[in-house]
Amino acid sequence: MYDNYQPGQFLENIPWEQSKKEDFHFPDEQPVKPSGSTPSSYTLSIDDEIPRLKIKRPEQIIRHEGYTVSYNSTYKIANWVAYELTPEEAKSKKEERSNKFVPNPDVKGATALNEDYTRTGYDRGHLAPAGDMKWSAKAMRESFYFSNICPQASGLNRGIWKTLEEQCRVWAINNGPLLIVTGPVITDDMRVMGKNRVGVPPSFYKVICFSSNDGIHGIGFLFENCEYKNVSLKSMAIPVDSVEKVTGIDFFYSLPDDIERRMESQVEWTYWTF
Repeated sequence: MYDNYQPGQFLENIPWEQSKKEDFHFPDEQPVKPSGSTPSSYTLSIDDEIPRLKIKRPEQIIRHEGYTVSYNSTYKIANWVAYELTPEEAKSKKEERSNKFVPNPDVKGATALNEDYTRTGYDRGHLAPAGDMKWSAKAMRESFYFSNICPQASGLNRGIWKTLEEQCRVWAINNGPLLIVTGPVITDDMRVMGKNRVGVPPSFYKVICFSSNDGIHGIGFLFENCEYKNVSLKSMAIPVDSVEKVTGIDFFYSLPDDIERRMESQVEWTYWTF
């Protein structure tokens, strides 16, 4: 899994029990679930993108112009990043990629820095991709905050992960606005790298949903933090609730229970073209 890692260089284990316990921050208000909704009558809102942690971890919620991040101050990476991708945003080419990775000024506590990635063999991988933020200079700039970045194997970041990002833009254009939640799978014994002890996730996830006249449809993906060769994106698709079991995160929990259960329990292939 860690093909680019040189033994003894930068990485070490950091058991959760021995890590510094910092304050936990949660949203002040939780959405109230609508009642009596049917699959065809419920309309997604941007608030439906926000998930909640079922496992207690450090969390600082920070809202930016293009995405919202749940920041984990122990590992200096996100627990999750959530955003809406509209057809107009997916097609926009207004802003050029900035490539300027900087600390998030809103983060409380320690943060990753560029030198934490130097000579580690890992890419600075985006969670909310810069390619989805071309509609706004501010959104593009904020996508390069280190709170939106994770150590990713280059073969993943530049391979099937990039393919999925591009596919999401196609889905947004064809199907309408998507709600997307993405991030690392955080484990209690996760390795760390660099002076600031940045967590190196063993895997990554992305879950997506959109609404149509027939209801709300979801799909999920899980990738190990390694290169994938000769693997189709479709073969990696799984139900959203399978991702929930691995991550300990409750996605799209503000949806009415009946709609959430149906949407998360299956992949309706008719609505997801590859």
